[in-house]
Amino acid sequence: MSYASRLRQKQTEFAKVVPLLINKAFEMGYEVTLGDAYRDPRCPYGSKSSKHKRRLAIDLNLFKDGKYLTGTDDHEPLGEYWESIGGIWGGRFDDGNHYEWPGP
Repeated sequence: MSYASRLRQKQTEFAKVVPLLINKAFEMGYEVTLGDAYRDPRCPYGSKSSKHKRRLAIDLNLFKDGKYLTGTDDHEPLGEYWESIGGIWGGRFDDGNHYEWPGP
Protein backbone atom coordinates (compact mmCIF):
# COMPACT_ATOMS: atom_id res chain seq x y z
CA MET A 1 0.00 0.00 0.00
CA SER A 2 1.40 3.40 -0.93
CA TYR A 3 2.13 6.16 1.59
CA ALA A 4 -0.72 8.24 0.12
CA SER A 5 -3.17 5.35 0.57
CA ARG A 6 -2.05 4.71 4.15
CA LEU A 7 -2.30 8.43 4.94
CA ARG A 8 -5.82 8.69 3.53
CA GLN A 9 -6.85 5.62 5.51
CA LYS A 10 -5.54 7.20 8.73
CA GLN A 11 -7.25 10.51 7.89
CA THR A 12 -10.53 8.63 7.49
CA GLU A 13 -10.07 6.89 10.84
CA PHE A 14 -9.32 10.27 12.45
CA ALA A 15 -12.46 11.81 10.97
CA LYS A 16 -14.49 8.95 12.47
CA VAL A 17 -13.09 9.29 16.01
CA VAL A 18 -13.01 13.08 16.40
CA PRO A 19 -16.81 13.17 16.95
CA LEU A 20 -16.34 10.64 19.78
CA LEU A 21 -13.83 13.02 21.38
CA ILE A 22 -16.10 16.02 21.05
CA ASN A 23 -19.13 14.12 22.34
CA LYS A 24 -17.09 12.89 25.31
CA ALA A 25 -16.09 16.48 26.11
CA PHE A 26 -19.75 17.50 26.26
CA GLU A 27 -20.59 14.41 28.38
CA MET A 28 -17.87 15.53 30.83
CA GLY A 29 -19.55 18.92 31.13
CA TYR A 30 -17.25 20.92 28.89
CA GLU A 31 -18.16 23.21 26.05
CA VAL A 32 -15.87 22.93 23.03
CA THR A 33 -14.80 25.13 20.16
CA LEU A 34 -12.45 24.04 17.42
CA GLY A 35 -8.90 25.24 17.07
CA ASP A 36 -6.42 24.20 14.39
CA ALA A 37 -7.38 21.10 12.49
CA TYR A 38 -5.85 21.32 9.03
CA ARG A 39 -2.80 23.54 8.82
CA ASP A 40 -1.49 24.44 5.37
CA PRO A 41 2.10 23.15 4.97
CA ARG A 42 3.13 26.69 3.99
CA CYS A 43 2.03 27.95 7.40
CA PRO A 44 4.98 29.68 9.08
CA TYR A 45 4.30 28.33 12.58
CA GLY A 46 4.39 24.82 13.97
CA SER A 47 6.82 22.08 13.20
CA LYS A 48 7.51 20.95 9.67
CA SER A 49 6.27 17.48 10.55
CA SER A 50 3.09 18.65 12.33
CA LYS A 51 0.24 16.14 12.22
CA HIS A 52 -2.03 19.14 11.54
CA LYS A 53 -0.35 19.47 8.14
CA ARG A 54 -1.29 15.86 7.40
CA ARG A 55 -4.89 16.25 8.65
CA LEU A 56 -4.23 13.97 11.61
CA ALA A 57 -4.54 16.44 14.51
CA ILE A 58 -6.97 18.90 16.00
CA ASP A 59 -6.71 21.46 18.78
CA LEU A 60 -9.78 21.82 20.99
CA ASN A 61 -10.64 24.83 23.11
CA LEU A 62 -12.36 23.80 26.32
CA PHE A 63 -14.74 25.89 28.38
CA LYS A 64 -16.43 25.11 31.69
CA ASP A 65 -19.15 27.35 33.08
CA GLY A 66 -18.24 29.92 30.41
CA LYS A 67 -14.57 30.02 31.45
CA TYR A 68 -11.87 29.25 28.87
CA LEU A 69 -9.63 26.51 30.22
CA THR A 70 -6.04 26.91 29.07
CA GLY A 71 -4.10 24.53 31.29
CA THR A 72 -2.87 21.12 30.22
CA ASP A 73 -4.33 19.72 33.44
CA ASP A 74 -7.75 21.03 32.37
CA HIS A 75 -7.57 18.72 29.35
CA GLU A 76 -6.25 15.68 31.22
CA PRO A 77 -9.54 13.75 31.67
CA LEU A 78 -10.36 14.24 27.99
CA GLY A 79 -6.77 13.48 26.97
CA GLU A 80 -6.82 10.21 28.89
CA TYR A 81 -10.06 9.27 27.16
CA TRP A 82 -8.48 10.09 23.78
CA GLU A 83 -5.53 7.84 24.57
CA SER A 84 -7.89 5.03 25.61
CA ILE A 85 -9.37 4.96 22.08
CA GLY A 86 -5.96 4.98 20.37
CA GLY A 87 -5.16 8.68 20.05
CA ILE A 88 -2.09 10.62 21.09
CA TRP A 89 -2.72 13.42 23.57
CA GLY A 90 -0.53 16.51 23.42
CA GLY A 91 -0.57 16.87 27.20
CA ARG A 92 2.22 14.33 27.25
CA PHE A 93 4.44 16.89 25.48
CA ASP A 94 3.12 20.14 26.99
CA ASP A 95 0.44 20.85 24.39
CA GLY A 96 -2.70 20.04 26.36
CA ASN A 97 -5.30 21.08 23.81
CA HIS A 98 -3.71 18.97 21.03
CA TYR A 99 -5.29 15.66 20.00
CA GLU A 100 -3.68 13.65 17.23
CA TRP A 101 -4.12 10.30 15.54
CA PRO A 102 -1.21 7.96 14.81
CA GLY A 103 -0.34 7.79 11.17
CA PRO A 104 2.38 7.48 8.59
